[in-house]
Amino acid sequence: MSHFRLFVLVFFVIGLTCPAWAQEKFTINGTIKDNSNGEALIGVTVYVREISNGTTTNEYGFYSITLPKGTYTVDYSYVGFQTVSRTVVLDKNVQQPIELVPEASQLQEVVVKGEIEQANVENLEMSTNKLEIKTILRTPMLFGEADLLRSLQLLPGVSTVGEGASGFNVRGGNVGQNLILLDEAPVYNSSHLFGFFSVFNPDAVKDTKLYKGAIPSRYGGRLASILDVRMKEGNSKKFEVTGGIGTVFSRLAVEGPIVKDKASFIIAARRSYIDVLARPFVPILENGGALNFYDLTLKTNYDINRRNKIYLSGYFGRDVFRFDKTQGFNWGNATATLRWNHLFNERLFLNVTGVYADYDYALQFGKDERDRFSWNSSITSYIFRPQFTYFIDSRNELTFGADATYYSFIPANAEGVTNGDVVEISLGRKYNLETSVYAGNAQKISEKLSIEYGLRYSYFQYLGPGTEYIYGDTIPGLRKPVIGSKTYGSGEVIAQYGNFEPRFSFRVQAGQRASIKGSYNRMAQYLHLISNTTASNPLDVWNPTSNNIKPQLADQFTLGYFRDLTEDKKYEFSAEAYYRTTQNQIDYIDGADLLINQYLEGDLLSGIGRAYGLELYVQKKTGRLNGWVSYTLGRSELKVDGINGGQWYETRFNQLHNLKLAAFYDLTSRWQVSANFIFTSGTPTTFPTSRFTQQGILIPYNAFESRNNVHMPDYHRLDISFRLEGKKVKKNGKERKNSDYWVFSLYNVYARRNPFSIYFSQTDQRTPAGQAITSQATQLSIIGTIVPSVSYNFKF
Repeated sequence: MSHFRLFVLVFFVIGLTCPAWAQEKFTINGTIKDNSNGEALIGVTVYVREISNGTTTNEYGFYSITLPKGTYTVDYSYVGFQTVSRTVVLDKNVQQPIELVPEASQLQEVVVKGEIEQANVENLEMSTNKLEIKTILRTPMLFGEADLLRSLQLLPGVSTVGEGASGFNVRGGNVGQNLILLDEAPVYNSSHLFGFFSVFNPDAVKDTKLYKGAIPSRYGGRLASILDVRMKEGNSKKFEVTGGIGTVFSRLAVEGPIVKDKASFIIAARRSYIDVLARPFVPILENGGALNFYDLTLKTNYDINRRNKIYLSGYFGRDVFRFDKTQGFNWGNATATLRWNHLFNERLFLNVTGVYADYDYALQFGKDERDRFSWNSSITSYIFRPQFTYFIDSRNELTFGADATYYSFIPANAEGVTNGDVVEISLGRKYNLETSVYAGNAQKISEKLSIEYGLRYSYFQYLGPGTEYIYGDTIPGLRKPVIGSKTYGSGEVIAQYGNFEPRFSFRVQAGQRASIKGSYNRMAQYLHLISNTTASNPLDVWNPTSNNIKPQLADQFTLGYFRDLTEDKKYEFSAEAYYRTTQNQIDYIDGADLLINQYLEGDLLSGIGRAYGLELYVQKKTGRLNGWVSYTLGRSELKVDGINGGQWYETRFNQLHNLKLAAFYDLTSRWQVSANFIFTSGTPTTFPTSRFTQQGILIPYNAFESRNNVHMPDYHRLDISFRLEGKKVKKNGKERKNSDYWVFSLYNVYARRNPFSIYFSQTDQRTPAGQAITSQATQLSIIGTIVPSVSYNFKF
């Protein structure tokens, strides 16, 4: 199906969803902002009393409702802000911008929510979590530092294989099956310091939303989830400085107006100094060694006029790990996003985005220039994305657009030098073009029934210059031999694939306080994260779809029950069941060579997968004591010819039970205490089933060629933090203009030695002749003790 035909389908859908306009209609629209800083508010509820219906603001704070001629009362409400009501005489199109005032004093709230106040029951969305920054800042974390990704792992369906693991897993998917966006730019490695911290500076983040299912048609490219992180725009009313000094790193953010109420900026920076503090005690750090990270986040925007606004944002971050002045490795992300918002008329909204994103790593070993080894690798993408939103009426909101992404891969620029002789072992670049078109409509059919439906078509091309390798057949599980190759010139198509990706979801109201929701979505993924380590690491390889590697496909079905447990909606409950099947899943032969391997595709195997489970979630949203409990019962399996006898086996990140508790309590007006508890089943791993000896050396052996045949011990941990707010009033009775607070944290309170891995080794003692060689199992724990920390945070 051509792109042109799909656009014809878009306008056909418009025709179907537009009602017969038997009476004159007008539109009310505008942008809703925070009165204190001018930030656009995402997900504000705009409710029209007379029709018992409404809408929410989009990612740029914009809303639009079309109604018959008349007089209406419109309520604008958002958690943490005073509700504003306006009476509107709609006898013409009305522009109604609103600035909401933050509540001067309020009980602390848990703000893990959907887009509107009653999202648990009344919203069409499911399998979606929105995590507010003020919740992230209150959550106990390692070294007392607020962290976005670690906070997400407290939600149902989100997990990790352990401390020190980069990224996260969603509903049984691997780390590479999550699309992580920072102001629409893809982030290929989301972790600092080997997974202990994320690349997102909380001082610069405005909004975070995780889609685990019911994914709108405007998103694509990954199978398991979409994490959409939006940056602050900067205070357009006054200058502010925010920062913190912690045990591991310090941070500083400056924001303010360039032109008051029209243009603003924010610049936020972080730098760790654990290597500086440890240098007197760690010999390796005294001779030029280093272990640190730094990042810089910045954004600016300008209101050209009522119909046009532009944004420019960027991120640059790097991790450095050196053994001395010349040996070590480093890795980092760099992104830049340019966006233009345009309002064609009162109901048609356009956002055009251009993105540059790069991830690279480099390592070098050797004593001098005559004896050394160096290697660097990178993935760079250039993205163009126009997206239209057409607010048809109060019951229909149509989204349609297109994406084009050009990829440039450098698998390896590598060379070895021995006694001055240079050996070049680099691999050739790879080039790809991924395009897509999409359309989707959110439609409220009646008070009890809402649906959202959409279609996405994605098209992927593997382009020259490059070489197509042809592999012969062999016994499943063994390395495939190369039997031929073909060279292509620049721009020639080596392989191409196209996939339709339908999306559908529904909500049926089951009384005033309950609803039933369901969804189906198909996702296609053309990039593959190649890693056979226990957890993702900075040196993992991204590899594109080719003539030998097919695109991954996933079909997910979800069904959920949502209920407000009390009339005041302070307590809510949800239960979601999901089932996902996947195709063309990658695994590896035993002994696969994944790094700097020209014939890597010969070491890869392809199969099918399945993941299914039940997520339970109970949340108390307001009061001095609030928080949530989440439990996930899940299973994730693969079936690959050549592994485990061709039978189903558990994935490395499978966790049968996953229980999380998060609690927040206001002790006094200044003291707050927070606690997390996590319990997860041990993840699978592969142990040898037998052994043999050769010349006194014990060699473990897997006689049955089984994969992930045992489970690690269970993981559990308790964290507690105390927050002390600075005094609000000076001794002379005047209110302080500045604010500050201290955070005192205890991570892993009862010093649990949770296992990250278990390995076997031969004992050092000499074995007498005739006796069996003894071996021992060693458990590796990344953090096996309690970790206290303190940090000071300020704003002025």
